[in-house]
Amino acid sequence: MFENIVSALEKAVTDGTVPSATIAIGTKDGILLEKCFGVRDLDDPVPVNVNTLYDMASLTKIIGTTMVAYRFIEMGLLRLDDTLNTFYPGTLPDKREITIRQIMTHSSGMPAHYYVSFEAASPAQAAEAILAHPLTYPTGSEVEYSCMGFILLAKILEKIGGKPIDELAQELVFDPLDMKNTTYSVKTDNVASTEYVEEEGGCLKGIVHDENARFMKGLSGNAGIFSDLKDMERFASMLLNDGVLDGKRYLSKAMLHTALKNYTPGKSENRGIGMKLGTGGFMGDLTSDSAYGHTGFTGTSLVIDPEMGLYVVLLANRVHPTRANVKFIRFRGLLHNMIFSEWSRYLSGDAE
Repeated sequence: MFENIVSALEKAVTDGTVPSATIAIGTKDGILLEKCFGVRDLDDPVPVNVNTLYDMASLTKIIGTTMVAYRFIEMGLLRLDDTLNTFYPGTLPDKREITIRQIMTHSSGMPAHYYVSFEAASPAQAAEAILAHPLTYPTGSEVEYSCMGFILLAKILEKIGGKPIDELAQELVFDPLDMKNTTYSVKTDNVASTEYVEEEGGCLKGIVHDENARFMKGLSGNAGIFSDLKDMERFASMLLNDGVLDGKRYLSKAMLHTALKNYTPGKSENRGIGMKLGTGGFMGDLTSDSAYGHTGFTGTSLVIDPEMGLYVVLLANRVHPTRANVKFIRFRGLLHNMIFSEWSRYLSGDAE
């Protein structure tokens, strides 16, 4: 099964669509495909493997920030209806009633992106800078994917937990799920390189690609986590198994049920709490309506489809050596179409 997926990824590496990729396709019962393609760095062509760390980019929002928020909700430390004024008394009138729910569904009105370093002298001032920045649309009126909201969310979680976001994620996510290699602080050479950055003296390797996360010293709510295929298989399996991994419950059914509701019907995107919902875009056209997941700018993605009973983890460094190569973005949707088509045929007994 999935021989066509292997062939497609082999071709993607040889034709320059992407320097490397690792993929895992699995069900509740185990892994159907686990395969690695390409090299960690085009100038140092060591093949990638299942333990090669990839810059997860915005998948950090799910693996770290969102999961910590879920746990705090379960622990009675956070409510989705808590407002910014709860955590930052004196917040400006246009933002004081923005809720955690609106931040996590990208309907807060905060801008998609800008450079925090232009408005904050240090990472310690990032939250205040974001709170002072104008909204781009009235809160709740639209969905605009916002890295800025998640940078602020991590600061709120740090206030609640009394620890930096990396320590919170380690204690509440990585350790409980036995994600041994997932980290905000890379201490291995087995890392896929990302973009060439002149001021860093070459291609980034083990240094976070996102500019705001670099300004935040790698400890940010929008980006900063590095992970590998093996750890992401565990994370995906937990989600597909309704919050259970290795026979132990990590997330309650109540938390997942709440997280995966559509809070933005009729808007430009269907959004749950932290998750993109439904079909289309990076997921391709053939997932079920129950599908959800996320992407990272560097080329990483996660798709969970409960109705189809399948997850897909795809880790790639498509921005190496430059983000100008965007071929992988379309390729990813095509690949997911192939995966879910073949799996649907198999479930129907029509597989060749």
